[in-house]
Amino acid sequence: MSSNTPATPHKNNHAANASAEGEPKVSNFLRQIIEKDIAQGTYAERRWAGVPGGADVQGKGQPDPAKIRTRFPPEPNGYLHIGHAKSICINFGLAEEYGGVCHLRFDDTNPEKEDTEYVNSIIDAVKWLGFSWNGEPGKANPDALPYQASDYFDFMYECALYLIGAGLAYVDEQTSEEMRINRGDFNTPGKASPFRSRTPAENLTRFQEMRDGQHEDGSMVLRAKIDMASPNINLRDPAIYRVRRATHHNTGDKWCIYPMYTFAHPIEDALEQITHSLCTLEFEDQRPFYDWLLEKLCEGGLFASPPPRQYEFARLNLTYVITSKRKLAQLVYDHKVNGWDDPRLPTIVGLRRRGYTPESLKLFAERIGVTKSDSWIDYSTLEGCLREDLENKAHRGMAVLDPVKLVLTNWAEVFGSDDHTETCEQPALPHSAVPEGSEPPPARQFKIGKEVWIEREDFEEVPPKGYKRLFPGNVVRLKGGYVIECTGAGAKTAEGKVIEVHAKVIPNTKSGTPGADSVKAKAAITWVGVSDGVQAEVRLYDRLFSDANPDAGDKDFIEALNPDSLKVVTAFVEPSLALAQPDQKFQFERFGYFVADRVDHVAGSKPVFNRVAGLKDSWGK
Repeated sequence: MSSNTPATPHKNNHAANASAEGEPKVSNFLRQIIEKDIAQGTYAERRWAGVPGGADVQGKGQPDPAKIRTRFPPEPNGYLHIGHAKSICINFGLAEEYGGVCHLRFDDTNPEKEDTEYVNSIIDAVKWLGFSWNGEPGKANPDALPYQASDYFDFMYECALYLIGAGLAYVDEQTSEEMRINRGDFNTPGKASPFRSRTPAENLTRFQEMRDGQHEDGSMVLRAKIDMASPNINLRDPAIYRVRRATHHNTGDKWCIYPMYTFAHPIEDALEQITHSLCTLEFEDQRPFYDWLLEKLCEGGLFASPPPRQYEFARLNLTYVITSKRKLAQLVYDHKVNGWDDPRLPTIVGLRRRGYTPESLKLFAERIGVTKSDSWIDYSTLEGCLREDLENKAHRGMAVLDPVKLVLTNWAEVFGSDDHTETCEQPALPHSAVPEGSEPPPARQFKIGKEVWIEREDFEEVPPKGYKRLFPGNVVRLKGGYVIECTGAGAKTAEGKVIEVHAKVIPNTKSGTPGADSVKAKAAITWVGVSDGVQAEVRLYDRLFSDANPDAGDKDFIEALNPDSLKVVTAFVEPSLALAQPDQKFQFERFGYFVADRVDHVAGSKPVFNRVAGLKDSWGK
């Protein structure tokens, strides 16, 4: 099933069976393949020279200390998203688990779409997720530079020369339309190019002319000579080099010919001594060419056997999300969102700004598992992993998002002055969240006075059935503070909207003091003191799309945008929240998980919080 195929969203039940930290990992077909190869010693004789290289280089190296080598090879043509996060966790995670190494490599063979901005963002994303690359097994090397396919262009050119000399590649001068027609289809075998019978010497001359810039872009390509009648269209003499005059972000203008991805990728893997080349299912049909190419290059002595093997797993299909780079770019450049790090986007920078943690994304990747068949994962599974990670980490705090003032009309009568304030305390974490034997974090402190802010929904002049909060005559507790008795509405606007609520404080009922429970309250409500509460901007993010499959079939995904995906409110927060550092996560009591925005938040002077997720999944309910 492709990402554009309609599907009925469903909960992923595998989450319930996921391993907890410290328990054995859930088995999957990739782990089974790796364990079998280790047990059989498939790659036990490999050597590693410490740098990528062909057979002549690696043959001089030491026995490879890594039991396996995997790789994460993004093209630096955009920002990584949640699907890439899954791949990162699989490739780096399996390497760590089996005493191996995972290489970060940039597949930068398409100079027109690549940029150093994307290179830097990818490096940052992998590091943020907690992974390093290119070191020895078990030894992180945070200063190691990623590998780049463009550093291998000279070797790839030598591989092309070998194929030409061996009669396994030829220069084709048909137009792209002629090649498309002559390739045939699933029901029709292909027709040989009129240039297919050229001699190796003729092909070598023309290919060198391509390299030297003597031919126009698109005028000719180098093709592998395999089988024009193959039932796998990818084996019908695929193109492996094209003429393209473009400045490359790494090699500059050295080259005017560039290898095709399907040609470059297996060579990159072999140069880096990759054992298990893990990719998503859309590359399954390319595996026969991957194997053909490495077999021929091993026969020619450019690589030693056994070569890398490619294995495919299902890509991530997440409801209420799109992961097409083109469509994500459209959202950004048409200003439907506020940049690549908009917290509504599934980009890793967006998820990070939203408040997702590396641990939550790793937990998500483990829970959804690795399979060979496509399925849809409900977005609530991702949010559930975030809640699970933050439940025992995020300090609690009170915030009022839709404030109305509550005036305690007898305050001076009880305490002798309208200006009197009392210090209240509440734990930063509930007792159950503090590990046994550990000291709890310092308690939060805040002040209660004559006036406090409460949620507008916490007062009803005429309460509905079952309502237990503030209404005339009802008794409730201000959480962490005093028990109060509501006396009714105070001031209202001309339209009748309540802007002030009145109540009386009941003496000697302050939380944590003797006699605090002498008066039975029917409910406890959150509040923020007017005297020390801090005004904050709170961004209430929700899912960007209101359709579970926004780009399925012929849908216009723009029409599926959720008009309520962002609401910005002016709130009041308790002092502990106002002092938060950027990217610090909290649980706003009763509302859910929030994060101090890592870009706009300034501790103490300009609090800005993003909603990460509610306390429970309520989407569509």
